[in-house]
Parts: sequence; structure tokens; C-alpha cells
Amino acid sequence: MNLFEMVREENLKQKRPLAERRKPRTLEDFMGQEEILGKGKLLRRLIEADRLTSIILVGPSGVGKTSLARIISNMTRSTFVTLNAVTSGVRDIKDVVDKAKRELETTGHGTILFVDEIHRFNKAQQDALLPHVEAGIVVLIGATTENPYFEVIQALLSRSMVFEMFPLSEEDIKLIVDKAIAEDEQLSIQNIILGEEEKDFIAQKSMGDARRALNILELAVLTTPVEEGKIILTKDVLSECTQKPFLRYDRDGDYHYDVISAFIKSVRGSDPQAALYYLAQMLVSGEDPKFIARRLVILASEDIGLAHPEALNISNAAFEIVNKIGMPEAQIALGELTIYLCLCDKSNSAYLAIKEAMSWVRENGVGNVPEHLMDSTKKRLSAISSAYNYPHDDPRGYFEQDYLPEGLREIEFYSPKYHGREKTLTDLWEKRKKKK
Repeated sequence: MNLFEMVREENLKQKRPLAERRKPRTLEDFMGQEEILGKGKLLRRLIEADRLTSIILVGPSGVGKTSLARIISNMTRSTFVTLNAVTSGVRDIKDVVDKAKRELETTGHGTILFVDEIHRFNKAQQDALLPHVEAGIVVLIGATTENPYFEVIQALLSRSMVFEMFPLSEEDIKLIVDKAIAEDEQLSIQNIILGEEEKDFIAQKSMGDARRALNILELAVLTTPVEEGKIILTKDVLSECTQKPFLRYDRDGDYHYDVISAFIKSVRGSDPQAALYYLAQMLVSGEDPKFIARRLVILASEDIGLAHPEALNISNAAFEIVNKIGMPEAQIALGELTIYLCLCDKSNSAYLAIKEAMSWVRENGVGNVPEHLMDSTKKRLSAISSAYNYPHDDPRGYFEQDYLPEGLREIEFYSPKYHGREKTLTDLWEKRKKKK
């Protein structure tokens, strides 16, 4: 490298945004995602042992998917290759595979292929990648902001482990901000005054996105004059800096997530006026109507649930309509569904119940199925004599018998909300149990 190249590299380094400069380089630097990267967790063990299998990282922007891929590239002995699904095609995939084969034959080293925004690969591109993942020629790391079960072909998913990454907590965001002020080579030489209240403000406005938090901080520092040797960051300054980068809706950018978040929360909050405003903003800006419809299907199950069980079927029907007819007519179905879901009673009892049950099973394992509930063939072969009481033989259509394993019979995962249809269903259920 000659002198001019060295100067250019140094200038580029100085001009890198704060969010780029602060990207974690090791697992110890990585903030959040304790569910998958905490000490002893499976993904962390795979990375540290350099035994990574194909994985899909799914989560919103700014949670660290690309940063984690970079950390893996620094820790693995395998060749690490990156493709962006937006700009790459089948030809690029073939080139990577050809080089991976040669690398395997000549050095014995494997190849890890990181595909950013893998949901942008169409079926043909994913099909082109599949046999090489299946054969172990490449280990795939796919990153996506979309639901992989909708956007990634089933055959590729079945050969990959899916790890969900969540927005960072406010405490994580504040720690990232503190470390940036203390450790960044450009910020640490300045006397930056950031109070706890102002730090809380950044954490709240960043909505779990580390990149956004650092962008707010950097813009505030750059636009605040030095007074008596200090840069004092006030809430007013931070508020202005929060708005400036995110004024335009961009279906591929951060504001996209703000709008869909506001839309879902408006429906959850039963405000059709606000929900229609955000729906219109997304449709006018060119958002994929199928993306909106999918989110409403999820909301019908998670937030309306048993209060209006039919909402899930109606939402699924609307999704099918949107998928079949497309825009502009799809906007009518989306508008109708949005208003309907706003007007429905809300209950998240089913969501909380299955979440609680799965958490319990993960932590405690499974118990033995009671003998009278075992498969009838197994009971005959093993001479198990416990009788199963057929509920339809009881006039109530309900028979009091043990369904849970021994020792778990007092456990309760489901707590009724007594809203809408759920109240009717729960009242009938309780009445049926008490009836003699």
C-alpha cells in the first residue's frame, strides 16, 4: 500500500458513521440476544466450537444480524463469503459454490456463505442454493427481517436452524450509548454531557434498534456547538435529531418498522382512525400488501384470540384475497379487515397460555403420559389396564379424569380474559364442569 492509499484509507476510516465504528467485533462485545447467545446457549457453543450448521437469523433492523455474521467470520477457520440477495443472482451463487468446492478439495476448509436479506432471493435462486447446502459444500447463514416460514422455501428451512433475534432492551441501548461516548475514538476525546433523562429518551426513541440510537447520538453531537469546552445534549436537541433521519417512509428502511409498529398497536388499541392512517401511509408508499395482511393474521391470533375466534378465519380469508387479486383492489379488503379487527374485543390469553406452556416445558422437560391416555395399541401390547373414560358417553359431554402427568395436575397455563366470545365460551366450560 502506497502513501496515497494509506491516506485514503485513513480518511475513509475517519468518515465512517458512529454506528459502523461501534459494530461489535467479538461475542463479548455483542449486546442483547441472551436467549441465543448467552453463556452455554446452543448458537454460542456452535460459534465458539467452529461447528456452525446452516442457520437463519430473523429479526427487525438494528438487532445485530449482520454484526453477528461478521463476528462469525472473524472466529471461523472456514472461508467466509458474503452475498446480498438484492444485488446477487444465480450466477453469483454458482461462482461461490465453485470456489467452495475447490477450497474443500485443495485445503479441506469449508465455506460459510452469509446471505443478507435472504427473503429477497426468489424461488429459483433459493433452489439453486439448496443442493449445495444439503451436500455440505456451503454452510448457510441467512439474515432476514421477514418471517422465514413465508419467504424461505421449506426445503432450505428444513436444513437450517432458525434463530429469532429481538429488539434490544432499553438498558442494552443505554449501555451501548455509554460505551460509545467512553470508547469511540472520535467521541471519547470530547466532553459530552448526556444526562440520565436524555439517555432514557434515546433508549425509548430507538425502539430497540442500536443503529438508530447511535445515529441519534452522533447527529446530536455533530450539530451541538461546544460551550465552555462541553457538548451538552438536551432533550430538545435529541428530539430534533430523532426526527430528521426518518421522515420519509421507505419499505426497506428503518421507518418502515415504525409505521408497521404504529399500525399494529393502533389496531390492538381499537383505534380505527389511527389504524387507517398508517394503513394508507403504507399502501401509498408501496408497501407489500401481503406483508400487511400477514401481520394482521398474526394480530388476530395474538391480540384478539378467543375474544373473537372467528377473527383468525376472517383474517386468513382476507390474506388469501390479497394474495389472489393484488393491488389496487386489495386495499379494500385490507381496509375492511383493519376496521373489523379494531372493533373486535381483544384477548391475548391464548398467546400467553401457549407461551407459558412452552416456557415451562423448556425449563422442566416432559412427564410421562397417564396410562389411560396412552395409545390403545401400546396399551394392548403392554397389558396396561387403565381405562379411558370417553367424554361423549357422559351426558355432560365432559368426564372428570386426569389428563396431565402425575405431579403436574394443579398447573394452569390458561387464564381466561372474559372478553367477548371468550367470556361466553369460558362460562359454558365452567358450567359444564360443575354440572352433575
